[in-house]
Amino acid sequence: MGDPVLQWQVYGDSEVPEAFVQAVKQQAPGIEGRYLPQLLWQRGIREVERLAGYLFAASYQPTSAIAFGKEMQWAVQRLVQAIERDETIAIWGDFDADGVTSTAVLWDGLGQFFPQHEKLFYYIPNRLTESHGLSKTGIDQLKHVHLIVTCDTGSTNLDEIQYAQSLGIDVIVTDHHTLPELRLPVIAIVNPRSLDQNHPFASLSGVAVAYKLVEALYEALPDVPEKPIEQLLDLVAIGLIADLVELKGDCRYLAQKGIEQLQKQSTKEATRPGITRLLELCKRSGDRPTDISFGLGPRINAVSRIQGDAHFCVELLTSQDVQRCRELAEQTELANTRRKALQKDVLQQAKAKLSQLDLSTTGVIVLWDEQWSAGVLGLVAGQIAQEYGKPTILLTIDGEFARGSARSTNQIDLYQLVKDQEHLLHRFGGHPFAAGLSLAIDNLELFAQAINQRLLQSSEPPIPTIQADLCVTVSELNLELYKEIRLIEPCGMGNPIPKLLIRNCWFQAGRNTKLQDFRGRKVEYIRTPFTIWDETVEKGFPGIWWGHYAYELPSGRCDAIVELENNVQQKRYEVRLIAVRACEQVNVAAQSQWLLDWRSDRTTEDALPPAHGNVLELKTAPANWIEFQTWFRRAIHQQRPLAIAYPPPTLMPAAEIWQTLVGIAKYLSRTGKTATRQQLYDRLHIGDVALKAGIQALEQFGFQVTYADQRFRMTLKDSDQSVNAAIEQFFTAVREEQFYRQYFAQVPFSTLQAVVAQWDIPTRN
Repeated sequence: MGDPVLQWQVYGDSEVPEAFVQAVKQQAPGIEGRYLPQLLWQRGIREVERLAGYLFAASYQPTSAIAFGKEMQWAVQRLVQAIERDETIAIWGDFDADGVTSTAVLWDGLGQFFPQHEKLFYYIPNRLTESHGLSKTGIDQLKHVHLIVTCDTGSTNLDEIQYAQSLGIDVIVTDHHTLPELRLPVIAIVNPRSLDQNHPFASLSGVAVAYKLVEALYEALPDVPEKPIEQLLDLVAIGLIADLVELKGDCRYLAQKGIEQLQKQSTKEATRPGITRLLELCKRSGDRPTDISFGLGPRINAVSRIQGDAHFCVELLTSQDVQRCRELAEQTELANTRRKALQKDVLQQAKAKLSQLDLSTTGVIVLWDEQWSAGVLGLVAGQIAQEYGKPTILLTIDGEFARGSARSTNQIDLYQLVKDQEHLLHRFGGHPFAAGLSLAIDNLELFAQAINQRLLQSSEPPIPTIQADLCVTVSELNLELYKEIRLIEPCGMGNPIPKLLIRNCWFQAGRNTKLQDFRGRKVEYIRTPFTIWDETVEKGFPGIWWGHYAYELPSGRCDAIVELENNVQQKRYEVRLIAVRACEQVNVAAQSQWLLDWRSDRTTEDALPPAHGNVLELKTAPANWIEFQTWFRRAIHQQRPLAIAYPPPTLMPAAEIWQTLVGIAKYLSRTGKTATRQQLYDRLHIGDVALKAGIQALEQFGFQVTYADQRFRMTLKDSDQSVNAAIEQFFTAVREEQFYRQYFAQVPFSTLQAVVAQWDIPTRN
């Protein structure tokens, strides 16, 4: 009963307008445009005028901090007043990655105006003994300050704010969590939840709001800061991507700019030795959002999950003491190692409890156990929510109370679901995708029943689904696909990492291994390396299945959903396996009827099915599977059968083709004439990939090659004979194309039929 049954969905292969495809290629001239236009179109990025700003941060016009309105003005006025009066300020943060980086941004940013440790202090609650938000106990430790500035917290802490005011302490709230119906009695509350949902700031996380406050103060007092505000953006990127917020508008822009800054931390331009050491420990370079979501973010979160107290994380992120930062980074790494083992244990125990439930009648998964570590409950809840397709709440028992974390899925507003049971709760807070809560243990059973009933009353039970963005073959898992996927990064809520469906594939599993920490000790967390194969390749493609054993991989043909990654450590591309299932029964005749074999003597019209009229002929053996699929898609779109009518290929030695190409280039240079792409294809008997490699070799050989009005112009500038590496790359491309041309000339027709039957290409009635 407990096994999840996820419904697989694939985005329809909707026709992307050619004008949009060309616009995308114009904005990103280094790509071929096979995948990116489709991904953008599916994600609602369809206005040509938005493309440049979406793809490239340099083309986006960021929104000024003053767009927050009067609340931001009031916050800045109070901070300027504190500077003029030489007052003492305390930053009140939170213990997760967004809260820690928010605190670090204010610590560094406000530290340009207030002496740190003299007039500026920070406080972060203990995850294991305190909860999110302000507390009277913590405020008692800050009686000496005149002003508290919260970050990533505080929007619902009315009682605590009134207590601070009774002590003569003013409060500025910066946060992104759900607002109460009535405005808090504070100096200012800067929170994007007060803005329209289409506002460029609508999805900012806590760290981004904190950054905007610093930005506004920099603009008010531009002569004071000694460090450029851009140096804070790496911290902003870490908090944004580690938190569950939608990366759109200024949120996406800040993440893009932040990753540019983060990359510097693994170079000689590094300004944060703590981040530099963390990147070393997680074997990442900081140039990808996944370096945060799978590297830095979990490590920063692990400190409070394991130790409770996250204060030293701010020091780790902001200190310039290299030796101290190395020590703190290694403590962080050890905490993360312990976190992985705890997470694995709790996940196994939670799944054992799930096996006793009837999931067909369960809308929200609610589980609890007095032995569970509170620090990893949010992580495990997120795993279960994703795997089972249902909102998940996990709690641990602490005295008379149960407290824990909730994670949502399938766009269900979990915050509202929990809030509807507020009468049963002791405390709660969060946003639609994640929440924290506590309640009396006597209310647990009633809470679980009530929240399930509430979901079922408000909507149909959600169907657990996993969405694939593109249907590809193993041969398409290459640099071109990777380049185009990278352009939609950073990924997150509302813009997930593209998931790739590979049909009719099979696996060759390696030996599952346990991870090792930086000291070489085994970690109780497993991964299984594998290679994935299909009919389009003669060599398997590498991949990793995290948290699974080798025996769990199916032995026969199957369908798989994967994500394409760049493994910087091993200098290769690989896939991360997301889901796998046995192959569905495919109606081969339905799609393969559009394919005809005219490679032998069947070249007469009577070989055609009478209902189909004219035919599209493929007269040259394809140089790869992508080219063959492109022809097949064209045939389907035109409602014409595709006849493979090519003769055995003409295979010239690669060196001879190179000499011919050089001769053509010299002729064009001498005469001033031009050549079309098709003329070069026909003369050299090569395809697009080899031609591109040949052009690159010519450019190193001394030719200037330009392409305009669909024609090549070549001019010899300065001959350079030391181009062996480029020529060898050309030879390799030619030989690979020739291999495939021979393959397509000889492959059994039944194999081609089986392959095209697996492609997700809709036919029109």
